[in-house]
Amino acid sequence: MAGSTFGTLFRITTWGESHGPALGVVVDGCPAGIPLTTDYIQAFLDRRKPGQSKFTTARRESDTVEILSGVFEGYTTGTPISLVVRNNDQRSHDYSNIKDCYRPGHADYTFDKKYGLRDYRGGGRTSGRETIGRVAGGAVASRILECLGIKLTTYTKAIGPVSIPSDAYDYSVINENRLYMPNSEYAQQAAAYLEQCISDQDSSGGLIECIIEGMPAGVGEPVFDKLDASLAKAVMSIGAVKGVEIGDGFSVTSSKGSINNDSFISENGQVLKQTNHRGDSRRYQRWKFHYITCSHQTDTIYFPTTKNSKHCRRKHRNCYFWTT
Repeated sequence: MAGSTFGTLFRITTWGESHGPALGVVVDGCPAGIPLTTDYIQAFLDRRKPGQSKFTTARRESDTVEILSGVFEGYTTGTPISLVVRNNDQRSHDYSNIKDCYRPGHADYTFDKKYGLRDYRGGGRTSGRETIGRVAGGAVASRILECLGIKLTTYTKAIGPVSIPSDAYDYSVINENRLYMPNSEYAQQAAAYLEQCISDQDSSGGLIECIIEGMPAGVGEPVFDKLDASLAKAVMSIGAVKGVEIGDGFSVTSSKGSINNDSFISENGQVLKQTNHRGDSRRYQRWKFHYITCSHQTDTIYFPTTKNSKHCRRKHRNCYFWTT
């Protein structure tokens, strides 16, 4: 199975299954001399680990990371960095009732057609737990970006119909609510909405927004390796993501060139832009991605008989996106 590697100069390869012994990532291309510890990486994994609220999967995992290679006395050595997180709370029997049916919104049918078999225990490589490798590898990348003066701020902008207006952001409260939203009042409204989804045995989509500050000009390569294209590919490969926006995103379809174009200005000897509709200002870049999940009882078929059924229930997250 190809397709588990992303990147060129800095490259990650994720591995492992939801119900296997462990998951992890191999990071290749990290420069030597970067300060890196398990505590630093663990802080990232702690934010995504399951069981932290009623809105995520009930699976209980510590998601404790181990550094197997590439780090010596707290600094990277320039060799491949191998990171592993061991599974401790696999309950494969919970999935026995769905081993003979395809779950809508999952890769069950596609895996059967492509490979002739599938790991029905949590989805195997298609499980949301696969993102452990992405988060651990992203922690290494984040450390490098810190050394370069590049800062990322990421948060939940919307859950279902509850969307925070841009002029109501308070970044200081992002880590003070279970939904990582930059507004406490809207976080309470979103929590109430998710409570209703739980009561209805349903789930919700949402919108994540990321602001990148300190980016130099010229990152990326023409034609197929533009920064926007690379970011979109990486994000769209996450399960449940159904859309990526850069800057004003999809709303530019109703805009005009005279509005959407960002005029250049000179400020303190630097070339900057007056606005950021395109999302590529040197002041900051803004991009968003959309998730949708569903856990309601749905139509499916049992195989190999292809008998119709409405009884394809599964373990689920009420809302998926802040666990990635």
